[in-house]
Order: sequence, then structure tokens, then C-alpha cells
Amino acid sequence: MKKLLLLFIIFVGAYYGYLVLSERSLPEGTKIDRLVVHKSERRLEAYSRGELVKSYTISLGKTPVGDKQHEGDNKTPEGRYTINGKNPHSAYYKNLGVSYPNAADRREAKRLGKPVGGDIKIHGLPNKMPFIGKWHRLMDWTAGCMAVTNDEMEELYQTVPVGTPIDIKP
Repeated sequence: MKKLLLLFIIFVGAYYGYLVLSERSLPEGTKIDRLVVHKSERRLEAYSRGELVKSYTISLGKTPVGDKQHEGDNKTPEGRYTINGKNPHSAYYKNLGVSYPNAADRREAKRLGKPVGGDIKIHGLPNKMPFIGKWHRLMDWTAGCMAVTNDEMEELYQTVPVGTPIDIKP
């Protein structure tokens, strides 16, 4: 019984450390010139001058497997897009717009007879729930977006210019 209690205390302590310890920040002056999302790994990679400079753990749409086909399917799209806007006043802590839908996305939705949708973003936490912090990573909860913590969103917002390519992979 003592061993089980000790293992539990170690586990809780390690998990608490994971939640409260700050992660390494990007070096001053870094400009991100490419983003890559690996949906199956829940990872967003940020590149500068061809080198991986940071990896972020993300949450995805509530139905994460497969490519987005239409509005309301709760899937995160797959393909090559660009960051097409920045919004400091969204319902979530800031966001970077993703250029979904592209021509292929529109054709697929039309083939299915469904609206294509839009408003795919990389965003922080809901404005009314910033206390969630890293706990948001425990499940996929967005409507098709990619979510990071507010601190991570601030860092991405400052270092990713509009026009940056983003590849979203299965």
C-alpha cells in the first residue's frame, strides 16, 4: 500500500510540474516563416529559416480524424493553407486565421451538397475560461480549429506574419 501511495504522489507531483512549469520561449526577434501541424500527434511546429524552433501541443476539432469536408463536421482541415489574418479581439484569446477553404475544399463540400464553412483559426482559450491553461490539451474540443494556451497564442501572434504557409497533415 505504501508503494502505491508513493507512486500516486510521484505521478501527481510530475503532472502538477507539467502544468505549472513554464515552457521555453522563442528567442527574441524570432520570425516564424512556416508552420506544420501533425494532427495525429496533436503538434504544431514553428519554423524559422528552415529550422524547427518550437513545437506546441494543440487541441483540435471534436472529430479530429480525417479531413474537414463541410461546415459543422468538427474536423480540422488537412492541406496547404496560409495564415490570412490576425484578430486580437475574438471570442478566444487572439487568433491567427487559416485560409480554409481552398478551391478543393469548396469542390468537396459542393459535391456533398453541404456548406463549406470557414473561420478556421489557431487560437487561445475561451475568453471566459483562461484558467483552463494546459488542461485544455486533455481533449479535442474546438469546432475545427487548433487551440494552444494563451501564452503560446501570444507568442505565435507576435512571431507569425500574415502570409505564412501552414501545412496541416493527418
